[in-house]
Amino acid sequence: MRTNRLRQPPPTSGGSGDTDNEHGNGMFGFTVFLLSESVVFLSFFVTYIALRLTTPHWLPAGVPRLEVLKPAINTVVLVSSSFVIYFAERSMERHKLSKFRLLWLTTSAMGTYFLVGQALEWRGLSFGLTTGLFGATFYLLTGFHGLHVFVGILLQLLMFARSFIPGNYNKSHFGVSSTSLFWHFVDVIWLILFSLIYIWRA
Repeated sequence: MRTNRLRQPPPTSGGSGDTDNEHGNGMFGFTVFLLSESVVFLSFFVTYIALRLTTPHWLPAGVPRLEVLKPAINTVVLVSSSFVIYFAERSMERHKLSKFRLLWLTTSAMGTYFLVGQALEWRGLSFGLTTGLFGATFYLLTGFHGLHVFVGILLQLLMFARSFIPGNYNKSHFGVSSTSLFWHFVDVIWLILFSLIYIWRA
C-alpha cells in the first residue's frame, strides 16, 4: 500500500550527491569509532588469554564449570538478530517503512532476550566478581559486552521512534546504517567472547 512506503522527496539539483557524501563521511567516522572499540575489546581478549595460560588453577575451588547450553541458545538468538537487522536496513533502502519497523523492532526484542538471558545466568551463578581472576574476568567481559548490547537496543528504539517523523528518512538514513553496523560489531564480539569463556574448557 502507498501508506507503507516512504514519500519520495522532490528532485533537487546536486542534493543527492551532497547527501551521499554526508552519509559516506558519517559512516567513515563511525567505522573509525568501532575500530577504537575493537582495540579495547582486543586488549581484554589478549589479557584474558594470557591469564588463562599462566594461571595453574583457573577455576577456584568449589566453582563448577559454566553451563554452555543456555548461553548457546542466547548466542543463536543474538547472532540471528544480525540477519534480521540486515533485512530491516534493506527494507528502509527500498522505502518499505512498515516492514522496516517490524524487522527493526524484532531485532530489539531479540537483543532484549539476550540481555534477560544473561541476567538470569548471572543470578544463578555460584561465584561473584571477587572470586579470583575467573570471576573478575567473567563479569568484566560479559558485563562490558552487555553494556554495548544495551546501548545498541537504545539506538534501535531511537531509530524506530524517528521512523514516525514524516519524511525523516527521505534524504538519508545514516542513523539506521550506523546502528546496524554497531549491532553487527556487537554480535561478532560476542562470538569471540563465547568461544573464549564457554567453549574453551581446558
